Amino acid sequence: MSASAGRSRGCATGRGRAILIGAGPGDPELLTLRAARALGEADLILYDALVDARVLGLAPRAQRFYVGKRAGRPAISQSTIHALMIRAAGRGRVVVRLKSGDPFVLGRGGEEALACEAAGVPVEVVPGISSAIAGPGAAGIPVTHRGVSAGFLVLSAVPAVHYERVLASLPPGAVTVVLLMALGARGAIAAFLRGAGWPEDLPAAIVLGACTPRAWSWTGTLGEIDRVEIPVDRGDLPGLLVLGHVVSLADTVSRAMRREDDAEQKEEAPWLRIQAP
Repeated sequence: MSASAGRSRGCATGRGRAILIGAGPGDPELLTLRAARALGEADLILYDALVDARVLGLAPRAQRFYVGKRAGRPAISQSTIHALMIRAAGRGRVVVRLKSGDPFVLGRGGEEALACEAAGVPVEVVPGISSAIAGPGAAGIPVTHRGVSAGFLVLSAVPAVHYERVLASLPPGAVTVVLLMALGARGAIAAFLRGAGWPEDLPAAIVLGACTPRAWSWTGTLGEIDRVEIPVDRGDLPGLLVLGHVVSLADTVSRAMRREDDAEQKEEAPWLRIQAP
C-alpha cells in the first residue's frame, strides 16, 4: 500500500503516517536507499530483536522502542504493536516499524498494514532483502541454479503443521526448501522428512546469523542435520535450514566469494552517511 493511497483518508491529525521498513539480513550496507532516508524521517522507531545497531544509527533524532520477539522469551503482543503505531501516527508522528528481512516475508507486515488501514493511518512499505534468500547466498548456496533447482520454497518451521502439510505433498528434492525459525526444530523436521520418504543423503545446510559478522554455516546431509553441534557462542543467532541439491554448490561458490573478499578492501558505503533532508 503506498503512502499516497492511505493519505487520502487521513488520520487524526492528517500528518502522521507509518512506514514498514525491511532492514534486511543484518549488514546495514544491504539496506535500500529509501530505507536509509526513511529512517532519517522517523520520529519513532519500533524495532525488532534482530536489527543491527548500526541501522538504528541512521535515525539519530528518533525515539526508539524495542518490540522484538524471540523464542522462549517474554514479548510485546502484536496487538500492542498495532496500538503503538496507530496512536503515534494519530499524534502526527512518522512511525517506522523496522523489521529484519522483508516486512512481508514471515514478518507480520501484512497484519500491521491492515491494522493501520483500518485506523485510517497512511502506510508506506519499504521492502528489504529476506534472509530466506540472502542467508543461503551468504553461505555460497544459490536457492536456484540451472539444471539443479528451478525454484525454491520458503516455509516457517513454527508451528510444525505449516511445513508438514506442504512438505508431505512435495516430491523430495523437487525444489530448494528454506525453513526459517528452524534451528530448534531441526530434529523434528529431519524425523518428519525421513518418515515421509526423503533420502538421508539429500544435501542440507544450516545457516546462522545470515549477513552478520558472527555468521556461521554448516553443510552436510539430511541424515546428519539433527546431530550437528551448534557452537556455544552462536547459539543466540537466528537460524535457517536449506534442503536441496543446490547445497552441493556451497563449497565452490564460497571459495569464489572468499577470493573476492580478499581482492578488495571494503569501505563503508557512502549512503550510510546520508542524512535525510
